Amino acid sequence: MKTRFAAAMQTAMDRMMRAMHSRGNTGHPDADFLAMMVPHHIGAIEMARLVLEYGRDPATRRLAEDIIANQATEIEGMRSRLAALRDPRGHAAIQSFPELGGTRGP
Repeated sequence: MKTRFAAAMQTAMDRMMRAMHSRGNTGHPDADFLAMMVPHHIGAIEMARLVLEYGRDPATRRLAEDIIANQATEIEGMRSRLAALRDPRGHAAIQSFPELGGTRGP
């Protein structure tokens, strides 16, 4: 028998996978990547929120809080970049993406 946490995580994963694959492939790798990554990150936020609801380990809860904050920033940047790539006025050349607070590694 699944726990409520396990069932909620499975629901979140299923929702994320449906959203990632519902967009279809346009043949534009950059736009397709961004269009799939947005629901992927939304799924990560949803799963992190479930850990905050059900989890008890302080370190894991802090990590979940960081994931929520970082993924939200990345979603905003990906949506902005996706809009620029899709802009028929040619704004795709703008090379902007928000800084992610050190999540890029060394």
